[in-house]
Amino acid sequence: MHILSAGVVVVHNVDGEYRYLLLRAFQHWDFPKGMVEAGESPIEAAIREVWEETTLQELQFHWTEQYKETGPYGRGKVARYYIAETLTDKVDLPINPALGHAEHEEFRWVSFEQAKQLISPRVRTVLEWAHDIIKYHNPRN
Repeated sequence: MHILSAGVVVVHNVDGEYRYLLLRAFQHWDFPKGMVEAGESPIEAAIREVWEETTLQELQFHWTEQYKETGPYGRGKVARYYIAETLTDKVDLPINPALGHAEHEEFRWVSFEQAKQLISPRVRTVLEWAHDIIKYHNPRN
């Protein structure tokens, strides 16, 4: 049995090119994600986690609710990622009341190539999956 976390590959269009939102905790860059709570669907958890970690609320799931999961990592965790666009690049890293500080030290909006350099191989498969879907199913075309 795996422990499921859910998150979103959040993108923002800048002059016709999508930028990816990455969050850094310690030396690890990832997309916003967190644990699915009891009574919550994975997509609901993903949306909640984006809001809790970044304050972004207006997510547009142009690419439906298709998702990509990572292989197991850590203590049997599996991360499920969806893809959504936001129309703003304004991100805040609010304090998590349970921790007494923000969950992440830094955020960046980066190109696909920059994201590939920052993230781990486990997350890179998700990035490449999302990039292919966005590239071939651009809602602006």
